[in-house]
Amino acid sequence: MSKNKRLLQMIEYLLAENSAFSNMVIPDNETEQFNLFRSLVNIRPPKPASNEFLTVQDEYLKEEIASKGITDIADFKPIQNNIYLWQGDITTLKCGAIVNAANSGMTGCYSPCHGCIDNAIHTFAGIQLRFECSEIMKQQGNAEPTGMAKITKAYNLPCDYVIHTVGPIVSGRLNEKHCRMLASCYQSCLELAEKNGVKSIAFCCISTGEFHFPNDKAAEIAVQTVKDYIEQSNNDIKVIFNVYKDVDYQIYRDLLR
Repeated sequence: MSKNKRLLQMIEYLLAENSAFSNMVIPDNETEQFNLFRSLVNIRPPKPASNEFLTVQDEYLKEEIASKGITDIADFKPIQNNIYLWQGDITTLKCGAIVNAANSGMTGCYSPCHGCIDNAIHTFAGIQLRFECSEIMKQQGNAEPTGMAKITKAYNLPCDYVIHTVGPIVSGRLNEKHCRMLASCYQSCLELAEKNGVKSIAFCCISTGEFHFPNDKAAEIAVQTVKDYIEQSNNDIKVIFNVYKDVDYQIYRDLLR
C-alpha cells in the first residue's frame, strides 16, 4: 500500500468513528490531508482502535519520521562530560528516552495541529500513546502534580521511551517556587530514567513555551540540576539538551561553553 493510500485509509477510519464528521470532505492536497489526519488524532479521545488501523498507522508514521531523517545519539559528541546539545526535532531523535513537556491531564494536547511539543510527540508516536497515558491517569486517580513525571512506551518514535513531566506555569513574576518546581521536573525525569535502565535522555525546554518560564533562567536551572544529578548519583547517563529555537541554542551554548 502506498503512503498516500495509508493516509486516506486512516482518515476514513477516523471520520467514520464520529457521526459529526459524516459530511466532511477529504481534501485533494496531501499536505491538507495530513493536517486533517493530525487534527482528527489530536481531538480523538483515548480509546482503542482496530488492529487494522494500528497496523496502517504504524507503517505510515514510521515512514513519515524516517523521511524527516532520524538522528542517533551515537553520532553525537559531548559538549561536556556526558552532556550534549542538539538543535532539532525531538520526534526524530534515537536515544533512550525523550522528555515531553506535558500538562497535568497527561494525555496530550487536544488542540488540532497545535505547535507544542506535547502535540508533536503524541501525533508521531501514534494514538496508542494517549491511550496508555489515559490508563496511567485512571489508575492514579488525580491530575499529575507539577514537578513529577511518568514514563511510557514510545511506540512509533525512534526513542525507546517517553518521559512526561508537568512544568510550572508562570503567570506574573517568576518566583522561587517556580524555580523549585522546574528543578523537580528535571530531577524526577532523571530518577525515573535511572530506575528504568535508560542510558540516554533528551530534555526539551520544559515550561518555556506555553507555560511562559523565562528561557535563560529555565536553562540555568536545567543545566545545574543535571550537573548536580550526574555528580551526586555517579550515574553515567547521557543527557541531551534538545532545543528547537536559535535563541535557546545560544543560551545553552553559552552556559555549557
